Amino acid sequence: MKPAPKSETELLNRALDISGISLRELADELSIAVPQDLRRDKGWVGQIIEKHLGAQAGSRPEQDFAELGIELKTIPVSHSGKPLETTFVSVAPLVGIHGLTWENSHVRHKLSKVLWIPVEGEREIPLAERRVGAPLLWTPSQREEDMLRADWEEIMEHIALGNVSAISARMGQVMQLRPKAANNRARTRAYGTSGRTIQALPRGFYLRTQFTAEILANHFI
Repeated sequence: MKPAPKSETELLNRALDISGISLRELADELSIAVPQDLRRDKGWVGQIIEKHLGAQAGSRPEQDFAELGIELKTIPVSHSGKPLETTFVSVAPLVGIHGLTWENSHVRHKLSKVLWIPVEGEREIPLAERRVGAPLLWTPSQREEDMLRADWEEIMEHIALGNVSAISARMGQVMQLRPKAANNRARTRAYGTSGRTIQALPRGFYLRTQFTAEILANHFI
């Protein structure tokens, strides 16, 4: 694993260096075996790219390149460059949210500056043969941040009112709330409609594919 990059330029140069490289080549450099598929190794692609770029956060709730204020997001794309799945942002707080605003939210912090790394994701391409695309360093425009804020505030209002179980994936224009757990038995504390805490499935914020597709299209087209 490489040491953390000391500057934004160094990080971008590392990302450009792996652009066009197959996942097998990246794994071989680190003496890591490539899994047959991602069914049991969903985070494998992101982890191997983290190692090559020198991301240090791991599972800690901070940006991947905290010293640079940059979050890393790998994104599987189709032959035409369209995202193939939603993008996880962060776990949603379901209790202890008094005084929480968009400005001091974990979601805004994570999305303040993102290094997007597209990776071929079509299922017919064997995992080892999938290639890494050109990087994109993105900061939300005012319009994009306004949309993210509106969705976050709507979702958090429902959480604060104890309506977490009524929040569906259809809510939100560019960002949605979905269960985020290893299985359906996982539980965490949340507010109920009475104001008392209840047990609920952990939830996470995800960016919709239409939103990430627009981000990629604005940069690459």
